[in-house]
Amino acid sequence: AGGVAGVCVDLILFPLDTVKTRLQSPQGFRKAGGFRGIYAGVPSTAIGSFPNAAAFFITYENVKTVMHHGSTSYLTPATHMVAASIGEVVACLIRVPSEVVKQRAQVSPSSSTLRILSHTLYHEGIQGLYRGYKSTVLREIPFSLVQFPLWESLKDLWSWKQGHVVDSWQSAVCGAFAGGFAAAVTTPLDVAKTRIMLAKAGSSNASGNVLSALGGIWRTQGLSGLFAGVVPRMAAIGLGGFIFLGTYEKTRQLLL
Repeated sequence: AGGVAGVCVDLILFPLDTVKTRLQSPQGFRKAGGFRGIYAGVPSTAIGSFPNAAAFFITYENVKTVMHHGSTSYLTPATHMVAASIGEVVACLIRVPSEVVKQRAQVSPSSSTLRILSHTLYHEGIQGLYRGYKSTVLREIPFSLVQFPLWESLKDLWSWKQGHVVDSWQSAVCGAFAGGFAAAVTTPLDVAKTRIMLAKAGSSNASGNVLSALGGIWRTQGLSGLFAGVVPRMAAIGLGGFIFLGTYEKTRQLLL
């Protein structure tokens, strides 16, 4: 169910993600490709989406089940936070290499995904594919700490209001609100992650220091730089939350 949801959301929203990446890139939107080659890097996403989302939900649901035993109701949001955080750490082992290749293809639309992958492996080795792992985890954990407890709480509130468990479309609406809000507050971390992944080997950002990357963006571009791409990010993740969490619930209902 998680794998199907991941593929659906990533492929449907890929153009918005490309626009966001190019807005955040150091060379600027136009030099990074503008609106040309909007599907550059899509093979990397197509291959990585299913195992990445599947790994997240397998971990999330299992940790949630283990922690729910004996926990009181007021600790439920903390359970969701811990489960989502551990899920993200595991999923990022698959997501980061896919994301590195995808983002480099998005800002170099003339290069193929395979060429970018081989170039990265030749010049930087496997660690080049994991450039930005730390910054991705540092972005995803705060995002999940906001999104998943909010999603679960909104579902519980809606279920209580109507007297029965929410339908998959209602879960999708809750996912859209939770995703959009979480996207807005974590945009600076997303910008730092993009700069680290796109940095030339040997540059200061290539070291993967998130605080250093954030400081550099603040000094050169100020608040607007830290929130570069916030609108397409909110739009993509809000819509993504609707598709991702709605598809997950619907597919799960069909399978169980």
